[in-house]
Amino acid sequence: MENFKQQVELMVDTYVKEIGLTKEQTYNKEKKAWYWVKGSARIEVFIQEINFDTHVRSYLRIFSPIIKVPEDNQLAFFKKLLEINDSKLGVKLSLLPGSNQVYATFERDIKGIDYEELAICIADLEWWADELDDELAAEFSGGQPK
Repeated sequence: MENFKQQVELMVDTYVKEIGLTKEQTYNKEKKAWYWVKGSARIEVFIQEINFDTHVRSYLRIFSPIIKVPEDNQLAFFKKLLEINDSKLGVKLSLLPGSNQVYATFERDIKGIDYEELAICIADLEWWADELDDELAAEFSGGQPK
């Protein structure tokens, strides 16, 4: 599995190169993650391992911080997030525990992933994050994303 994880890491490097960036510009060796900006969206890509009793699974995880939870009108805000989760295919909105930062996220077990699928997953998340940060900011933050 480690060998396949390395292949997926090379796929991410290839994607980064195809969008005109370099591994040196995007990869944080300490955090073992890639970071770049697409439009108004900050993109974060990493591979996370989950340990089970009998095996380990690795997931491609793509994040983009899109807006902070507003201090007022939270019921309407969270209702809107749930509606987006239902209607915008290929992306979900989430909060990290103890955080007020909303993220556009995508995740998939890396088993069986090929370059074409990986590129589509990242490009889709880039597009959704760039759209949703503006949409949510216009509705809930007076036009101020993140």
